[in-house]
Amino acid sequence: MKTRVFQAAALVVCAGLALPGEAQQAQSISARDKQQGAQAHPQLLQEFGGAYSGNQVAYVTRVGQKIAVQSGLSNSQSDFTITLLNSPVNNAFAIPGGYVYVTRQLMGLMNDEAELASVLGHEVGHVAARHSAKRQSAAQRNSILGVLGQVLVGAVAGNSGLGQLLQQGVGQAAQLATLSFSRSQEYQADDLGIQYLARAGYDSTASSTMLASLAAQTALEARQRGGAARTLPEWASTHPDPASRVTRALNQARKTTAAGGVRNRDAFLTALNGVLYDDDPKQGIIEGNSFRHPDLKLMFTVPQGYSMANGTTAVSVSGSNGQAQFTGAQFNGNLESYIDSAFRAVGGQNGNVRYGEIQRTQVNGLDAAYAIAQANTQSGQVAVTVFAYQFDARTAYHFVAITPVNNARVFEPMYRSVRRLNASEVAAVKPRRVQVVTVQAGQTPQTFAARMAYPDYQLERFLVLNALQANAQLSAGQRVKIVTY
Repeated sequence: MKTRVFQAAALVVCAGLALPGEAQQAQSISARDKQQGAQAHPQLLQEFGGAYSGNQVAYVTRVGQKIAVQSGLSNSQSDFTITLLNSPVNNAFAIPGGYVYVTRQLMGLMNDEAELASVLGHEVGHVAARHSAKRQSAAQRNSILGVLGQVLVGAVAGNSGLGQLLQQGVGQAAQLATLSFSRSQEYQADDLGIQYLARAGYDSTASSTMLASLAAQTALEARQRGGAARTLPEWASTHPDPASRVTRALNQARKTTAAGGVRNRDAFLTALNGVLYDDDPKQGIIEGNSFRHPDLKLMFTVPQGYSMANGTTAVSVSGSNGQAQFTGAQFNGNLESYIDSAFRAVGGQNGNVRYGEIQRTQVNGLDAAYAIAQANTQSGQVAVTVFAYQFDARTAYHFVAITPVNNARVFEPMYRSVRRLNASEVAAVKPRRVQVVTVQAGQTPQTFAARMAYPDYQLERFLVLNALQANAQLSAGQRVKIVTY
């Protein structure tokens, strides 16, 4: 969550070129695609944490351009803009116009250059196969604010989408709203990516090993969250069922080319070393049930059983009995008008929401106010709450929450937990980074697991991060990844 608030960007996607693999002459990307991609690019950067500025950028650009040109979309590597995103979500995507994206978080999960190329090649495959044009001519690349805002608007309008949200959680609702590649399209993108790997001289089985790591990471996140991962929308979940695709990708790779392509593990690990992992403190961090933002000097906690996702514009809170978002907006010094504006935003084109009397209160020394509205939906009546806090004469933040009417107070402890961070608490917020270390004689996975910067699942995290099995043994001189402060 940054200090500014952005509306979700509407991304217009257009038809790609002929399918790779067909007899065709390599050509330049069309001027129309370049124009639309250039228009969408800054909006996507806003939605996905901005461009990362670490030492890894040049390396990712080189690998991305090398694999993207294999698609036949263009014979010039310079036609492709490769962006490493500063996002703590496992995600990658590409859009027409030669724009390809991968997050630093997903890069941290990879173990060699061929796996990086496989992910980028898969996404370019979606563009080359014109999958975007086949599902929609316009798609929404949503932030958490955009997703929950749309659902709240739907609630006021009587849309059944709210019922789906209450049952499934904001993460799944976001996926349903924006991610609709079919199974056959995913398989086709897998196959195209494998072809690109072989053409570029990489080991084409890297696609299957990358999918295996994604499957393992998805399973681990489900265990950590009691069945619900906290991230919104992520590569592992938006490209359905990575576990079932591992064997298929491996068989396809064996058909495509003989084994022996390069993996470039050492070069990749050298480039990866030091990359930021998990939340960027500049955007706030999630630790267990708490969210802390050192720049904004604020924190809050969510009830047990609820998960959080930190987005560019807001923090979402999701659970079986309600959903909420925490964000900011323009503030003129008057909390009543601030709350009214928030309800107007919820109402969208339907106009203002009829809410009850605004109640003034104090929360941990902060001036605060709240109001509750009721909305009829096809799934029944719900309560919509706006709870706002004044931090200074020009700064305010607020929750917008939807709950069943009979459970409108479920978030009361969360509302009352908002407070300022003191100087020592701000200083204690530190970033996590991937550190590449060399195994010494006698060291085991348990040795390195103890150094992982987490209070739980240390061994499991280490094994998944390094694509190792539970009974794995390490060899002296082997390089492995850990996550440290």
